[in-house]
Amino acid sequence: MEGRKALEYYVLDVFSNESYKGNPLSVVFTDGNLPLDTYKDISKEFGYSETSFVYYSTRDKALMVRSFTPTGIEIDGAGHNLLGAVCGALLKGMPIFEEQNESEPFVIMKHSAIPLTVSFDTVTFYPVVQMHQKSAVIKQEIPTYRIAVALGLKIEDLDVNAFVPTIVKTEVAHTMVPIKNSQLLNSCVPDNQLLVEISKEYNFEGFYCFTITEGQEHIVETRFFNPKIGINEDPATGTAAGPLIGFLTQKKFTKSDKEYKILQGVKLKQASMIEVMNREEDILVGGSSIITMKGELYI
Repeated sequence: MEGRKALEYYVLDVFSNESYKGNPLSVVFTDGNLPLDTYKDISKEFGYSETSFVYYSTRDKALMVRSFTPTGIEIDGAGHNLLGAVCGALLKGMPIFEEQNESEPFVIMKHSAIPLTVSFDTVTFYPVVQMHQKSAVIKQEIPTYRIAVALGLKIEDLDVNAFVPTIVKTEVAHTMVPIKNSQLLNSCVPDNQLLVEISKEYNFEGFYCFTITEGQEHIVETRFFNPKIGINEDPATGTAAGPLIGFLTQKKFTKSDKEYKILQGVKLKQASMIEVMNREEDILVGGSSIITMKGELYI
Protein backbone atom coordinates (compact mmCIF):
# COMPACT_ATOMS: atom_id res chain seq x y z
CA MET A 1 0.00 0.00 0.00
CA GLU A 2 3.01 2.23 -0.59
CA GLY A 3 2.26 5.89 -1.19
CA ARG A 4 -1.34 5.63 -0.05
CA LYS A 5 -2.59 7.02 3.22
CA ALA A 6 -4.17 4.55 5.65
CA LEU A 7 -7.03 5.61 7.91
CA GLU A 8 -8.27 3.50 10.82
CA TYR A 9 -11.98 2.76 11.05
CA TYR A 10 -14.40 1.00 13.36
CA VAL A 11 -17.79 -0.42 12.53
CA LEU A 12 -20.01 0.03 15.57
CA ASP A 13 -23.49 -1.27 16.26
CA VAL A 14 -25.26 1.74 17.71
CA PHE A 15 -28.14 1.76 20.22
CA SER A 16 -27.12 -1.75 21.20
CA ASN A 17 -24.86 -3.61 23.65
CA GLU A 18 -24.63 -6.60 21.30
CA SER A 19 -22.89 -6.95 17.96
CA TYR A 20 -25.09 -7.46 14.87
CA LYS A 21 -28.03 -5.72 16.54
CA GLY A 22 -28.74 -1.99 16.55
CA ASN A 23 -27.77 0.33 13.71
CA PRO A 24 -24.39 -0.29 12.04
CA LEU A 25 -22.18 2.77 11.54
CA SER A 26 -18.67 3.08 10.20
CA VAL A 27 -16.54 5.65 12.01
CA VAL A 28 -13.40 6.74 10.17
CA PHE A 29 -10.60 8.43 12.15
CA THR A 30 -8.88 11.22 10.15
CA ASP A 31 -6.21 13.86 10.83
CA GLY A 32 -8.48 16.71 9.75
CA ASN A 33 -10.93 17.49 6.98
CA LEU A 34 -10.80 15.38 3.81
CA PRO A 35 -11.81 16.46 0.30
CA LEU A 36 -15.59 16.32 -0.13
CA ASP A 37 -15.36 13.60 -2.81
CA THR A 38 -13.28 11.40 -0.48
CA TYR A 39 -16.01 11.54 2.20
CA LYS A 40 -18.57 10.59 -0.42
CA ASP A 41 -16.49 7.76 -1.94
CA ILE A 42 -15.78 6.15 1.44
CA SER A 43 -19.43 6.43 2.53
CA LYS A 44 -20.58 4.84 -0.72
CA GLU A 45 -18.06 2.02 -0.32
CA PHE A 46 -19.23 1.19 3.21
CA GLY A 47 -22.89 1.40 2.12
CA TYR A 48 -24.29 1.89 5.64
CA SER A 49 -27.09 4.43 6.07
CA GLU A 50 -24.39 6.82 7.31
CA THR A 51 -20.61 6.95 7.73
CA SER A 52 -19.07 9.35 10.27
CA PHE A 53 -15.62 10.93 10.05
CA VAL A 54 -13.94 12.20 13.22
CA TYR A 55 -10.81 13.95 14.40
CA TYR A 56 -9.88 15.90 17.51
CA SER A 57 -9.37 19.62 16.92
CA THR A 58 -6.85 21.20 19.30
CA ARG A 59 -8.04 24.63 18.12
CA ASP A 60 -11.69 23.96 19.01
CA LYS A 61 -10.83 21.63 21.93
CA ALA A 62 -13.48 19.23 20.66
CA LEU A 63 -14.15 16.14 18.59
CA MET A 64 -15.15 17.20 15.07
CA VAL A 65 -17.76 14.99 13.38
CA ARG A 66 -19.09 14.92 9.81
CA SER A 67 -21.50 12.28 8.48
CA PHE A 68 -22.50 11.27 4.96
CA THR A 69 -25.02 8.90 3.39
CA PRO A 70 -24.00 6.45 0.62
CA THR A 71 -25.60 8.83 -1.91
CA GLY A 72 -23.25 11.60 -0.78
CA ILE A 73 -25.64 13.73 1.28
CA GLU A 74 -24.08 15.32 4.37
CA ILE A 75 -26.24 14.84 7.45
CA ASP A 76 -27.10 17.33 10.17
CA GLY A 77 -28.57 16.35 13.50
CA ALA A 78 -27.72 14.24 16.49
CA GLY A 79 -28.69 10.67 15.65
CA HIS A 80 -26.95 7.28 15.57
CA ASN A 81 -24.29 8.90 13.37
CA LEU A 82 -23.20 11.17 16.24
CA LEU A 83 -23.77 8.69 19.08
CA GLY A 84 -21.65 6.05 17.35
CA ALA A 85 -18.92 8.56 16.50
CA VAL A 86 -18.62 9.68 20.14
CA CYS A 87 -18.72 6.10 21.47
CA GLY A 88 -16.09 5.07 18.91
CA ALA A 89 -13.75 7.88 19.96
CA LEU A 90 -14.24 7.06 23.66
CA LEU A 91 -13.76 3.31 23.14
CA LYS A 92 -10.58 4.09 21.19
CA GLY A 93 -9.39 6.02 24.25
CA MET A 94 -9.31 9.48 22.66
CA PRO A 95 -9.37 12.16 25.42
CA ILE A 96 -12.08 14.16 23.64
CA PHE A 97 -13.45 15.99 26.69
CA GLU A 98 -10.17 16.54 28.55
CA GLU A 99 -9.81 20.24 27.63
CA GLN A 100 -13.49 21.06 28.23
CA ASN A 101 -15.57 22.11 31.22
CA GLU A 102 -16.44 18.77 32.84
CA SER A 103 -20.07 19.70 33.46
CA GLU A 104 -20.71 20.76 29.86
CA PRO A 105 -19.04 18.35 27.40
CA PHE A 106 -19.77 18.84 23.69
CA VAL A 107 -18.70 17.76 20.22
CA ILE A 108 -18.88 19.77 17.00
CA MET A 109 -21.01 18.35 14.20
CA LYS A 110 -20.28 20.08 10.90
CA HIS A 111 -20.24 23.56 12.50
CA SER A 112 -22.61 23.27 15.46
CA ALA A 113 -21.62 22.45 19.03
CA ILE A 114 -23.81 19.61 20.33
CA PRO A 115 -23.90 19.16 24.12
CA LEU A 116 -23.69 15.62 25.51
CA THR A 117 -23.94 13.78 28.79
CA VAL A 118 -21.59 10.80 29.11
CA SER A 119 -21.67 8.03 31.69
CA PHE A 120 -20.28 4.49 31.75
CA ASP A 121 -22.28 1.30 32.16
CA THR A 122 -21.48 -0.18 35.57
CA VAL A 123 -21.31 -3.73 34.18
CA THR A 124 -19.81 -3.46 30.67
CA PHE A 125 -17.98 -0.12 31.22
CA TYR A 126 -19.19 0.86 27.73
CA PRO A 127 -19.91 4.56 27.34
CA VAL A 128 -23.56 5.59 27.47
CA VAL A 129 -23.95 8.84 25.57
CA GLN A 130 -26.97 11.12 25.73
CA MET A 131 -27.23 13.76 23.04
CA HIS A 132 -29.05 16.99 23.86
CA GLN A 133 -31.54 17.90 21.14
CA LYS A 134 -33.55 21.11 21.04
CA SER A 135 -37.10 21.05 22.44
CA ALA A 136 -39.64 19.61 20.01
CA VAL A 137 -41.52 21.99 17.72
CA ILE A 138 -44.83 20.61 16.51
CA LYS A 139 -45.54 21.68 12.96
CA GLN A 140 -48.38 20.84 10.60
CA GLU A 141 -50.56 17.75 10.44
CA ILE A 142 -50.71 15.64 7.28
CA PRO A 143 -53.96 14.09 5.97
CA THR A 144 -54.16 10.57 7.39
CA TYR A 145 -55.45 9.02 4.16
CA ARG A 146 -52.35 10.14 2.20
CA ILE A 147 -49.96 8.48 4.61
CA ALA A 148 -52.16 5.36 4.95
CA VAL A 149 -52.06 4.86 1.16
CA ALA A 150 -48.29 5.42 1.02
CA LEU A 151 -47.76 2.82 3.77
CA GLY A 152 -50.13 0.30 2.18
CA LEU A 153 -52.53 0.56 5.15
CA LYS A 154 -56.17 1.48 5.63
CA ILE A 155 -57.12 4.80 7.25
CA GLU A 156 -58.47 2.93 10.29
CA ASP A 157 -55.05 1.21 10.74
CA LEU A 158 -53.61 4.57 11.72
CA ASP A 159 -54.71 5.15 15.28
CA VAL A 160 -56.40 8.48 14.68
CA ASN A 161 -58.31 8.63 17.99
CA ALA A 162 -55.45 9.95 20.09
CA PHE A 163 -52.92 11.13 17.49
CA VAL A 164 -52.78 12.18 13.85
CA PRO A 165 -49.75 12.16 11.52
CA THR A 166 -47.82 15.30 12.48
CA ILE A 167 -44.51 16.88 11.45
CA VAL A 168 -42.29 17.38 14.52
CA LYS A 169 -38.77 18.83 14.63
CA THR A 170 -35.93 18.92 17.16
CA GLU A 171 -32.87 18.87 14.86
CA VAL A 172 -34.50 17.44 11.74
CA ALA A 173 -38.20 17.51 10.79
CA HIS A 174 -39.84 14.08 10.55
CA THR A 175 -43.49 13.00 10.51
CA MET A 176 -44.75 11.01 13.48
CA VAL A 177 -47.23 8.38 12.22
CA PRO A 178 -49.48 6.60 14.77
CA ILE A 179 -50.20 2.94 13.92
CA LYS A 180 -52.84 0.89 15.74
CA ASN A 181 -50.73 -2.11 16.78
CA SER A 182 -47.39 -3.85 16.43
CA GLN A 183 -48.70 -6.38 13.89
CA LEU A 184 -49.81 -3.64 11.48
CA LEU A 185 -46.60 -1.70 12.12
CA ASN A 186 -44.44 -4.69 11.16
CA SER A 187 -46.53 -5.84 8.23
CA CYS A 188 -46.86 -2.55 6.35
CA VAL A 189 -44.98 -2.28 3.05
CA PRO A 190 -44.39 1.35 2.10
CA ASP A 191 -44.50 2.75 -1.42
CA ASN A 192 -41.22 4.68 -1.45
CA GLN A 193 -42.18 6.88 -4.38
CA LEU A 194 -45.33 8.08 -2.59
CA LEU A 195 -43.36 8.67 0.62
CA VAL A 196 -40.83 10.80 -1.26
CA GLU A 197 -43.65 12.82 -2.89
CA ILE A 198 -45.28 13.53 0.50
CA SER A 199 -42.00 14.45 2.22
CA LYS A 200 -41.06 16.85 -0.60
CA GLU A 201 -44.51 18.44 -0.69
CA TYR A 202 -44.61 19.08 3.07
CA ASN A 203 -40.87 19.71 3.41
CA PHE A 204 -39.75 17.12 5.97
CA GLU A 205 -37.48 14.07 5.85
CA GLY A 206 -38.62 10.74 7.25
CA PHE A 207 -41.67 8.88 8.53
CA TYR A 208 -41.45 7.62 12.12
CA CYS A 209 -44.24 5.06 12.47
CA PHE A 210 -45.00 4.25 16.09
CA THR A 211 -47.34 2.06 18.07
CA ILE A 212 -47.95 2.33 21.81
CA THR A 213 -46.96 -0.82 23.71
CA GLU A 214 -48.47 -1.91 27.03
CA GLY A 215 -46.58 -3.61 29.84
CA GLN A 216 -43.19 -3.68 28.07
CA GLU A 217 -39.80 -2.25 28.94
CA HIS A 218 -40.30 0.14 26.02
CA ILE A 219 -43.25 2.51 25.73
CA VAL A 220 -43.43 2.50 21.92
CA GLU A 221 -42.25 0.34 19.06
CA THR A 222 -41.25 2.12 15.87
CA ARG A 223 -40.15 1.82 12.25
CA PHE A 224 -38.47 4.60 10.26
CA PHE A 225 -38.63 5.22 6.52
CA ASN A 226 -36.64 7.99 4.82
CA PRO A 227 -36.42 7.22 1.09
CA LYS A 228 -36.00 10.96 0.35
CA ILE A 229 -32.33 10.68 1.40
CA GLY A 230 -31.91 7.06 0.29
CA ILE A 231 -32.70 5.25 3.57
CA ASN A 232 -35.57 2.87 2.80
CA GLU A 233 -35.65 1.66 6.40
CA ASP A 234 -33.39 2.44 9.35
CA PRO A 235 -32.99 0.21 12.46
CA ALA A 236 -32.41 3.08 14.94
CA THR A 237 -33.07 6.77 14.38
CA GLY A 238 -31.98 9.23 17.05
CA THR A 239 -33.14 12.27 15.07
CA ALA A 240 -36.68 10.87 15.07
CA ALA A 241 -36.73 9.50 18.63
CA GLY A 242 -36.28 13.02 20.05
CA PRO A 243 -39.25 14.49 18.15
CA LEU A 244 -41.39 11.48 19.13
CA ILE A 245 -40.88 11.86 22.89
CA GLY A 246 -41.47 15.60 22.52
CA PHE A 247 -44.70 14.92 20.61
CA LEU A 248 -45.93 12.32 23.12
CA THR A 249 -45.12 14.65 26.04
CA GLN A 250 -46.89 17.64 24.50
CA LYS A 251 -49.91 15.39 23.90
CA LYS A 252 -49.79 14.52 27.64
CA PHE A 253 -49.17 10.85 26.90
CA THR A 254 -45.73 10.81 28.58
CA LYS A 255 -44.28 12.92 31.38
CA SER A 256 -41.34 15.32 31.39
CA ASP A 257 -38.11 14.44 33.26
CA LYS A 258 -38.81 10.73 33.04
CA GLU A 259 -36.77 8.28 30.95
CA TYR A 260 -38.58 6.14 28.40
CA LYS A 261 -37.34 3.53 25.95
CA ILE A 262 -38.16 3.20 22.26
CA LEU A 263 -37.78 -0.16 20.50
CA GLN A 264 -36.91 0.05 16.80
CA GLY A 265 -35.50 -2.28 14.11
CA VAL A 266 -37.41 -5.47 14.98
CA LYS A 267 -38.57 -6.03 11.40
CA LEU A 268 -34.96 -5.70 10.17
CA LYS A 269 -33.80 -8.18 12.86
CA GLN A 270 -31.62 -5.38 14.27
CA ALA A 271 -33.49 -4.60 17.48
CA SER A 272 -32.35 -1.28 18.93
CA MET A 273 -33.20 0.38 22.23
CA ILE A 274 -33.19 4.17 22.29
CA GLU A 275 -33.38 6.01 25.62
CA VAL A 276 -35.26 9.31 25.55
CA MET A 277 -36.26 12.03 28.01
CA ASN A 278 -38.20 15.24 27.51
CA ARG A 279 -36.88 18.05 29.74
CA GLU A 280 -37.90 21.67 30.11
CA GLU A 281 -35.00 23.08 28.06
CA ASP A 282 -34.10 20.17 25.80
CA ILE A 283 -34.60 16.51 24.88
CA LEU A 284 -32.12 13.73 25.68
CA VAL A 285 -31.62 10.90 23.20
CA GLY A 286 -29.11 8.25 24.12
CA GLY A 287 -27.83 4.73 24.31
CA SER A 288 -24.62 2.81 23.89
CA SER A 289 -22.62 1.24 21.05
CA ILE A 290 -20.34 -1.74 20.61
CA ILE A 291 -17.38 -2.16 18.23
CA THR A 292 -18.09 -5.00 15.83
CA MET A 293 -15.32 -4.55 13.24
CA LYS A 294 -12.06 -2.69 12.99
CA GLY A 295 -9.70 -2.09 10.10
CA GLU A 296 -7.94 0.38 7.87
CA LEU A 297 -8.91 1.92 4.59
CA TYR A 298 -6.67 3.58 1.98
CA ILE A 299 -7.00 6.93 0.24
